[in-house]
Amino acid sequence: MDSWLVWLLLGLFLGAAELFVLTAALGVLGGAALITSGVAAVGLPAPVQFVVFTLASVLGLVLLRPLARDHLRKPQTVRFGVDALVGESGYVVSEVSRHGGRVRIAGEEWTARPFDDSLVIPEGATVDVMRISGSTAFVYPGE
Repeated sequence: MDSWLVWLLLGLFLGAAELFVLTAALGVLGGAALITSGVAAVGLPAPVQFVVFTLASVLGLVLLRPLARDHLRKPQTVRFGVDALVGESGYVVSEVSRHGGRVRIAGEEWTARPFDDSLVIPEGATVDVMRISGSTAFVYPGE
């Protein structure tokens, strides 16, 4: 089998493996193998192919590592799940007091308690979601 074909198959295999492990290292090695496949197709000898593979792998990892490190250090900018509801406004479906109540937030009905236990929020009022604990929204009267 031709060496360029071996490098090509190795690159495709490493690229497919990367889809399952998501480490980026196998993807870099797969890319280096594809580059080496091109070098082998030109007809350069095996020692040169190994040098090209090594250089392409090291260069790929050196360039990718700072990007990955920066990505991991950035704070999450998009909130998901119940965290996304904090700060939203809602509508009181049934009176909210320290004993209970119901609010509608983003089209869903939640059990609710006032953020300040001394408050009683009447039905029909607008509230702001201060935090979510379990399935209970802690709300404060809105403007």
